[in-house]
Amino acid sequence: MNVLDPAEPRREAKIRYLDADFEVLREGDYVRCAATGKAIALTDLRYWDVARQLPYGSAAAAFAERISSTTSAG
Repeated sequence: MNVLDPAEPRREAKIRYLDADFEVLREGDYVRCAATGKAIALTDLRYWDVARQLPYGSAAAAFAERISSTTSAG
């Protein structure tokens, strides 16, 4: 293992998702994608749902989750 290699994520963070930013409530290295369950490093976190307070690993995952939640609700 090289010292410069990125380490595996170790602890899940607790995040409050805001309109164009997020606030770290509990320190950690990653959050879990609401659609896939995969770990998302905080440095890679770009997509979330403010109203539902859920993180997503990609725009496609966020869109698919949003579509499935609206079709199952109505």
